[in-house]
Amino acid sequence: MSIVISAFEKSPDGGMGLARDTRVRWALEEAAQPYDVRYVSFQAMKEPEHLSAHPFGQIPTYEEDGLCLFESGAIVFHIAQRHQGLLPKDEKARARAITWMFAALSTVEPPILDLAIAKFQEGDKPWAAERLPLVMERIRAKFRQLAARLGDSEWLDGDFSAGDLLMVSVLLRARPSGILAEFPTLDAYVARGEARPAYRRAFAAQLAVNAA
Repeated sequence: MSIVISAFEKSPDGGMGLARDTRVRWALEEAAQPYDVRYVSFQAMKEPEHLSAHPFGQIPTYEEDGLCLFESGAIVFHIAQRHQGLLPKDEKARARAITWMFAALSTVEPPILDLAIAKFQEGDKPWAAERLPLVMERIRAKFRQLAARLGDSEWLDGDFSAGDLLMVSVLLRARPSGILAEFPTLDAYVARGEARPAYRRAFAAQLAVNAA
């Protein structure tokens, strides 16, 4: 049975690679695995059929041979475990790559998402002007630590891995705010991820749908 993932029928970002289905597309492209896409409207995301696949009414989902997964990190981890190219064979290096996967989603992404909330969902609150600089500084603090750890290395720990895939995906979400550009090391790191042929295929596929 072929792999089927769900994606936005029309992505909120216009297909610019910030939606989480891009991460799954990228992982499948890196692993050279064919897949089909089930496009879901915002209305359909809240209906029983999609909720049976994703209880929180979000995307992406992953279906294959009776298995249905949700949460982009879990899906990327599943793909990386089953196919070559996203996790090292060495046991210790593999464990470190998995650690970076968790770091991307649990440590680096939350303050970036908080910025989007502060701007677009809470921007009209009387305390928004005071909160926004605090949120942005929390992002900068994480970026300073990450940039120090990356140094002049090409990737986080040796060769490119699923840890880099998720970290680049997370950092991309900070680009519209301008914060990413404040950290040339991280900006260049993200650019290396975007230059990978697998990412370019994933990006092009999502953009084509949104441009139609």
